Amino acid sequence: MPESTTSASASQTLSRGIRILEVLADARGPLSIDEIATRLGVHRSIAYRLLRTLEDHGLVTRDAAGAVSLGARMAALAAGVAHDLQAEALPELTAIANELGMTCFLAVLDGAECITLASVEPRHAVASVAQRPGARHPVTVGAPGKAILAQLPMTEWPEEQPASLAADVDATRTRGYATSHDEVIPTVQSVAAPLGLRGQHPAAIAVVHVATDLDDSQIAARLQRSASVIREALDG
Repeated sequence: MPESTTSASASQTLSRGIRILEVLADARGPLSIDEIATRLGVHRSIAYRLLRTLEDHGLVTRDAAGAVSLGARMAALAAGVAHDLQAEALPELTAIANELGMTCFLAVLDGAECITLASVEPRHAVASVAQRPGARHPVTVGAPGKAILAQLPMTEWPEEQPASLAADVDATRTRGYATSHDEVIPTVQSVAAPLGLRGQHPAAIAVVHVATDLDDSQIAARLQRSASVIREALDG
């Protein structure tokens, strides 16, 4: 087989394997092999072969019913990404989550998307919104995305964006935090504070919740305190 054909085939296989990891990261629960095949647009047998390879490397796992989830090895790999940032942020995320009774997470810019780098769910809350590391959505929607865009000139924003985005980001810059309601997940609200660090992509620290007695400004004030702690630790 010609080298170019072999390279193309290997690239397609790698691309599909990466896409499976992205699909599982975006899912709110385990997926069947058929569901994964459908989302990839490939035959079930192809999805199965890819999953077997990923499973051999500990990147995915299957339960007794055959449902597929991300594996523990993914957590180990993720821990190596922006290690210092995660190490400094984790105690703050934990404190906020337990104080406010909300899931708190660290989001960073990844191309045109906002990706969750680390998250902590509250220890004693009756119910909380899950926000798994690796979850991603367009940076043009949601509170973390607006908090990230507030740190960038408009020339660096994605071309496709909601009509209201510029006004929302201006408001974020003015008050120092961003909010969103039903933008990423129906019924879910979010508050985010910008986290700008020297030499790193723009980031944000945020919470997600369904209902609370706290005002957005109260939540934002708590996020801003932790953002300052993280910034001081990393920027010296």
